[in-house]
Amino acid sequence: MAGSEVAASGRSAQPTVAEYAVRRLAALGIEHVFGVPGDYAFAFDAAIEASTQVSWVRDSNELNAAYAADGYARIRGAAILCTTYAVGELSALNGVMGSYAERLPVFHLVGQPSSRLQRARAVTHHSLGDGMFRQFENLSAATACVVANLTPQNAIAELERVIFEALTQRRPAYITMAQEYGPLPVIGTPVSGTPLAQVPRTPSDPASLDAAVAAIAQRVAAAESTVVLPAYTIGRFDLRRQLTRFLDATGLGYATTPMDKAVISDTNPHFLGTYAGTNSNTGVQDAVEGAGLVLNLGGVAFADFNTGAWTDGIDPDRMITVWPDYVQAGNVIFGAVYLADVLERLTTTLPKAATPKPPAPKPATPQPPAALPGAASERVSSATLYPRLARFFREDDIVIAETGLCMNYLAPIPLPEGAVFHNQTLWGSIGWATPAAFGATMADPSRRTVLITGDGSHQLTAGELGAMGHYGAKPVIILLNNGMYGIEEVLSPAQGHVYDVLVPWNYHDLPAALGCTGWYTARVGTVGELDAALATASRHDNGCYLEIMLGRSDIPASVPEAVLDRLYQFAPTNPALPAIASAAAAEAVNGGGRPS
Repeated sequence: MAGSEVAASGRSAQPTVAEYAVRRLAALGIEHVFGVPGDYAFAFDAAIEASTQVSWVRDSNELNAAYAADGYARIRGAAILCTTYAVGELSALNGVMGSYAERLPVFHLVGQPSSRLQRARAVTHHSLGDGMFRQFENLSAATACVVANLTPQNAIAELERVIFEALTQRRPAYITMAQEYGPLPVIGTPVSGTPLAQVPRTPSDPASLDAAVAAIAQRVAAAESTVVLPAYTIGRFDLRRQLTRFLDATGLGYATTPMDKAVISDTNPHFLGTYAGTNSNTGVQDAVEGAGLVLNLGGVAFADFNTGAWTDGIDPDRMITVWPDYVQAGNVIFGAVYLADVLERLTTTLPKAATPKPPAPKPATPQPPAALPGAASERVSSATLYPRLARFFREDDIVIAETGLCMNYLAPIPLPEGAVFHNQTLWGSIGWATPAAFGATMADPSRRTVLITGDGSHQLTAGELGAMGHYGAKPVIILLNNGMYGIEEVLSPAQGHVYDVLVPWNYHDLPAALGCTGWYTARVGTVGELDAALATASRHDNGCYLEIMLGRSDIPASVPEAVLDRLYQFAPTNPALPAIASAAAAEAVNGGGRPS
């Protein structure tokens, strides 16, 4: 039934299935939809275009749209992605799977061929020509925690189910609809919905919560010292203020892994520094691993690149993990217990303690506080760049870092008050950061977004600069040009592989070529040029794009073979692998492992 026919029938007040889906999701506080239009999804596309609650953001391709939605959800709390059937949804699949791995509720709207075509097993475009239509739905469903196939009869109830599951798990939802259902009115009473911050959380089982809190309090009282490891999920479930109150009330010190960096402000007086096994800040590894109890709040990902190649050495018997929906204390599991409730109860239950203070790092060559390395004429390098970036960051910045060499330098840098940090440590999809930074700027344009990315990663998704320019985004982009897939060179037993060499681009010319008018761009080769470029970027009220000419000589030496064996397990035996990692690997092989 066309829209005009709906109006003629006297049911114009009732939204169509497509309109209702867009309206109900927008009520969560989502104001933008990322995607690429397609014919089977025209009902969704038109509903988005006609909506007064959301705006279309036309990305350069579906993968970029999925990455941008991921970045948007990190700042806004949730996002909407819209693609067409098969070719569109499968192009987005890698990006949505990253959101699943790192717990971000992205609502993926997908249009399908009509039910008539599906029942007739017709050979259509965007198909394999075999008359089968659901195999793509099954693939996309693997990227989501919940799936719904909307019809006029079920749309209202299904969307409530989908929203509940996606927000409870903080993971993507896959919402599909046959083409002819989109313009039909929903049947039933629509739900108005509320902003994400006002959506009621699922309450914990009271008895289980009492038992879990009592067990934690008992262990804290018995331990000589307790250190907190807050996970990235604190941010995903919007518990930053609650964590801050907990730390202030208890006095406990905390450290963060690179994946959890700046989950609350690095200026917090209880912050001990970065914990990443042997890659930790000075004194932090001893403080964490030497604590009588480690309180893991939210479920830290003890992954290879997050723990210094599994060099973490926390005794499992001295760690209690409060997962988002249960508590694990040794072999004892407290089910139906939620992170928010545990934090609230512990805030009023635990006694005040003194925050441990690890020793401050001592530089080999003492320097005045104002001194920065490098003379003006010196060629720019990582050694001269990152101390300057540390001063360039300002309060409330959104810092987006690509997976790669830059993470080794950025993770230890304390960020100013209110600044947040996002990377994709677990999923690690090259090219994620550029569109994710675009999504972040759209989620909160009142804050400055700073993107640090390598040239290899950037080449995969640089087309998103066009969307940035079109929609008025104003990021500061720090493009690190070493002419290589640098991280692959470092992780390879030998360097100089031809497959790691990039096709050379004139990166600083890209913004103008892609329609970014009024941007400040610069190619930086010396320390003096770097100082001037950063000073200009800090004042420029528009997008900025700095191509930093690090060169191949800046790429570190290959990781030692023993560390590579620790990471990849390619040698027949590897006695250097820590026992804790071996146990985790054995659990994973047997179907267990650390929950995510």
